[in-house]
Amino acid sequence: MRTETSYAPSRAFAGTTAFLRTEVLVQANERMAMLTSMVVPGIILIFVLILNPGLFPIALLGAIIFSTFTMGQRVLNEAAYLRIDHKANDLYLAGPMMPESYFLGMSVGILVIYVTPTIFLGILAVFVVPLTLGFGLLLLALASLVWVFAASTGYIFSTFFRDNRAIWAYSSLFFNVFGVLMPVFYPLGLFPAPLHALALLLPPSAAAALLQAGIGATTLSHGEVLLAVGGLVVEATTVFLFAIYWARRTVRST
Repeated sequence: MRTETSYAPSRAFAGTTAFLRTEVLVQANERMAMLTSMVVPGIILIFVLILNPGLFPIALLGAIIFSTFTMGQRVLNEAAYLRIDHKANDLYLAGPMMPESYFLGMSVGILVIYVTPTIFLGILAVFVVPLTLGFGLLLLALASLVWVFAASTGYIFSTFFRDNRAIWAYSSLFFNVFGVLMPVFYPLGLFPAPLHALALLLPPSAAAALLQAGIGATTLSHGEVLLAVGGLVVEATTVFLFAIYWARRTVRST
């Protein structure tokens, strides 16, 4: 049961930096988790390299998007773990820290640690794609929007669970279905044509399609580009703002 609870008035986003540092220290000790974050994209890249090397540049760009997308799963797991197992969110929020700072500090702290494998993939992409300055900036912008959407979604979803065992199943299903089943690691053209609009409305596959178009691997109409870009910007912004609102509304969850 969630209840709306008042909290002491404070400056907006107060405590973000402090909780970010705390989360970085916590996540820095999860070295095995950092390694396992590369299992799915690593296996897919190996299979693509063996079975169809021509698709490797597309799969590599998809792996970068997938890595930023699954950071939302880390936020979901961490937020739910602190709330359900440790009740630590009550401790943190009892002080002057604002609820949105708890969400933002946790999300950025996880990003700081888990971005390392993504940077490695980006360095590899420089030699495989190769990247121009303009394309590199496009990749950075799209990956950032996907991360904002995923981290915000992960935090919101974390408040819906009362048992961590349920989270492991549903979070893996959600992030892998939209990050692997959709055309992220493979060309949009191989996805059923009637479902292209759906793929362009989902942030990970929309970002992947724009990157594929950027290297000439996929052709997008002007309307499809607008659909993908507009969907990404609107969805990332809307979900982020809702996550801040939701963090303030569900200060306590029991």
